Amino acid sequence: MEEHDVVIVGAGIAGLATAIALKRVGVKALVLEKSEGLRATGAAIGLHSNAWLALEALGVAHKLTTTTYPPMRKGNVTNIDTGATQEITFPQPDKHEHETRPIHRKALLEALAEELPMDTIRFSSKLKSIVNLQAEEGSSYAIIHMENGVSIKAKALIGCDGVHSVVARWLGLTTPVNSGRWAVRGLAIFPEGHGLDVNFQQFVTIGKRVGFAALNDKEVYWFLVGQSSKGEDIPHDPETIKKEVISNFAKNFPTSYLRVVQHSDLSTVTWAPLLFRFPWDVILGNLSKGNITVAGDAMHPMTPDLGQGGCSALEDAVVLGRHIGNLNIKNKKLVARDQVAEALERYVKERKWRVAKLIVVSYLAGWVQQDGSGWFMKFLRDSIFYRHFSSLISNDKQYDCGKLPCVSSSNNELDNDPRKIY
Repeated sequence: MEEHDVVIVGAGIAGLATAIALKRVGVKALVLEKSEGLRATGAAIGLHSNAWLALEALGVAHKLTTTTYPPMRKGNVTNIDTGATQEITFPQPDKHEHETRPIHRKALLEALAEELPMDTIRFSSKLKSIVNLQAEEGSSYAIIHMENGVSIKAKALIGCDGVHSVVARWLGLTTPVNSGRWAVRGLAIFPEGHGLDVNFQQFVTIGKRVGFAALNDKEVYWFLVGQSSKGEDIPHDPETIKKEVISNFAKNFPTSYLRVVQHSDLSTVTWAPLLFRFPWDVILGNLSKGNITVAGDAMHPMTPDLGQGGCSALEDAVVLGRHIGNLNIKNKKLVARDQVAEALERYVKERKWRVAKLIVVSYLAGWVQQDGSGWFMKFLRDSIFYRHFSSLISNDKQYDCGKLPCVSSSNNELDNDPRKIY
């Protein structure tokens, strides 16, 4: 049986960021990923101020804040039924000069993975079962059994394995529910340049919402969010999805949007239902049990309407790193006793109300923009939500999750890692 201090299930944003946070505080982690390589489903991600603060704490922000990804400062929202257009502004640069930037999801994953020693991530490793073992002298271990027959003993297990998390299921968390909406996303490539400005463009009608944002002068991220079960009838191969978007679901939307979709790189086109976990299940559910917990979508799946799924996962990583790091620094090593469980409980206590609020606000943001044609919904959407969009989301998107504790070189066995970048 292999033995490791911390095992992380899932090499997505939450898993990789958590591994970096633990490395920064002197704890080595093993990341188990069922896929053969890094997964970048979703094509692009918007990183807001709170994400940049977390990336700074992880020592990664400088690798992504370049002119390659220009900031997104404002956008236009057009109601295609009335032709009315409103301008929305994104939160202004905070005191750290952070702004919203859309970037390649793959670039973020690669930037995170590059910070880890080569043997940290173990691909093609699928989790089979979990056992929480109480050993002698109060020590507690998680025993992870893999489908390939390997068994791993860990002082802490962190599930970062997404919406359909095996670890969350083991903890007894409720299954995420369908929001009644679905999304298609993709990345358009214009080898000769797209000629678009960097402003975000969105078009809405009852039950549907589309939009696009330029990542650079040749690549544009696009999306379509639909309602009801109609989208579930699409055969979900990329070519068919693209054709259905152009000829069916978005046929009445502006040609500027259809032109973007037409130039899609099929390898980036995906369809998925929008799932979320009820906020009361996050607040009242078992987010940790002994030395096992969850982070990212495994803890708090939410709809993408606030753009906070990946950003809040980065926050989780820093907070986890801080609580486990404080324990590691106190004992000069990670001990497999009740102290690990207590550290994870402190992490959960710090995170659950924050992410429960994000789930609620994100769901409401999607509901307001797409649901209902009555006068009240139009007033709520046009006169309140879009008009006050920036102020409504400013506090949530400028949240500071804090820093990681400092570890002296004498206590940090990873300090001589030549790949470490601060």
